[in-house]
Amino acid sequence: MAATSSSSESNEANSKWLDAHYDPMANLYTFSSCIALADLHGDGEYKLVVGDLGMAGHTMRLKVYRGTGLASESTLLDLPAAVTTFLMDQNEPRTPAVAVASGPFIYVYKNLRPYFKFTLPPLDANPLEQDVWEQAKEDMIDPLTLKEMLEGIRDKAEIPLSVRSLRFLAQDVPEMENFVNLHKGQPIKRQMTLPSVPAFLDVMGQFDVEYRVTVACRDGNIYILRRESKRPKYCIELSAQPVGLVRVHKNIVAGCSDETLQGYTQKGKKLWTVYLPAPLMTMSLLDHKSRGFQAVMVGLANQEVHMYRDKNLVDIIRTQDVITSICFGRYGREDNTLIMTTKGGGLIIKILKRTAVFEEKDLSLGPPVAQSIRLSVPKKTRLYVDQTLRERENAMAMHHVFQMDLYRLRLMAARAYVKALESSLAPITSTLQEPLKMNAVVQGIGPTFKLTLHIQNTSAGHPSINLLVSFLYDQSLYAMKRAFFKAPMLVPGLNYPIETFVECLSDKGISDVIKVFVLREGQSMPLLTAHINMPVNEGLAAA
Repeated sequence: MAATSSSSESNEANSKWLDAHYDPMANLYTFSSCIALADLHGDGEYKLVVGDLGMAGHTMRLKVYRGTGLASESTLLDLPAAVTTFLMDQNEPRTPAVAVASGPFIYVYKNLRPYFKFTLPPLDANPLEQDVWEQAKEDMIDPLTLKEMLEGIRDKAEIPLSVRSLRFLAQDVPEMENFVNLHKGQPIKRQMTLPSVPAFLDVMGQFDVEYRVTVACRDGNIYILRRESKRPKYCIELSAQPVGLVRVHKNIVAGCSDETLQGYTQKGKKLWTVYLPAPLMTMSLLDHKSRGFQAVMVGLANQEVHMYRDKNLVDIIRTQDVITSICFGRYGREDNTLIMTTKGGGLIIKILKRTAVFEEKDLSLGPPVAQSIRLSVPKKTRLYVDQTLRERENAMAMHHVFQMDLYRLRLMAARAYVKALESSLAPITSTLQEPLKMNAVVQGIGPTFKLTLHIQNTSAGHPSINLLVSFLYDQSLYAMKRAFFKAPMLVPGLNYPIETFVECLSDKGISDVIKVFVLREGQSMPLLTAHINMPVNEGLAAA
């Protein structure tokens, strides 16, 4: 228990977040789109508004949390798809209304009471489709004939079929007659002109000036619509079905079911791809307004929340359960609060530390950043085309020559490596009994140079003793006060700097190599050998 307690305290100390509240029995079942933070009473204290889906035997409700407790709740008429708050008047105090999207309706709550029901205006249906359903209403055609006629209209007509017709075509033959009898008396309605069913929406801009609507659809594409555009302006083809959609500044970040996070420009150009360690459950935006910092929060199936700035992983939060919704913003009187709900219905509230700093470097293991930088490839020239043709004609012979040169290179490298090991020419020992490494630094412009040897014992726990250091040099060019001495005991992991001075005896502007040997007392074969290229004596020339 003591070890577990100390480990949890250490993780909390290293975390950027404070654990404010955790209620595993809150019975909250919702998505990120059904959570909003707002000052509902104009008193400066922000509340949490949740559109509860009503799972586990509970009814669908609009819940409002204050602090750590439930302040109020209202029954919802239908399954909520999204929840937001907005100001609908200029009265003081400025108290926002709550809008709940459900099917083709938007329910508006003022002072947490039902205030208005807005129905999305229907679009014109296909006249051929209307005529076919009129015939079915008058019992002029049977369900199988209705199915054949609707399939023909779907394949050729420019105006897509309504939801009712598409649902009818998806029915089994025994169920078609009951479906026709149930819906043939109702008018045909169409709510949206998109190539596929929308799953996620993001809106930017002002309705009267300029706006941009980004829609992730069930066909695996993202469509971008602009003001007064009847058709999508841009189309982004994702690698898999979308699981989440977030806009960061002017870029679009989409989470996909193939465990990837993909970044695009607002014109559909792909910027980067991040491979996630687990399936993605939910996404949201972290907007730290006081520091101008924005990141994408991603809830994963492995009970972790990852935060990405562009393609860089900047933070990881480990939770008690799988996260199904995330929201960041002002809650209560705290500006930077992270609110999460879990798969089991729990509620988690965390507060960002005022001393927290999100580093720009990537915390995840992977290839270097330079690998993702595109190379400036020149255009194809006539010489390039000629060389390509030559390589195609002589591919077999060129491959044999390449393999022969590669084998020769490997043989030469292996021989050089064996020679270095046998003669101890490498700056790192090859024996496990004395794992040592050494590097040298020369300082000065002459005629006197300071030579510093850095020797380190890289073993796990065995010190090195009885070691000798010897220098071999041209005595007509250099002179050393200490050319042979005993090294101190080397404790594992520590760096030992050993200093000596070298005096250059020549004023002709020439230099030579000084060899350094590390030996064990009583043995003639050196453990380490280093060749130091001495600089040219510039002291006399400067004088």
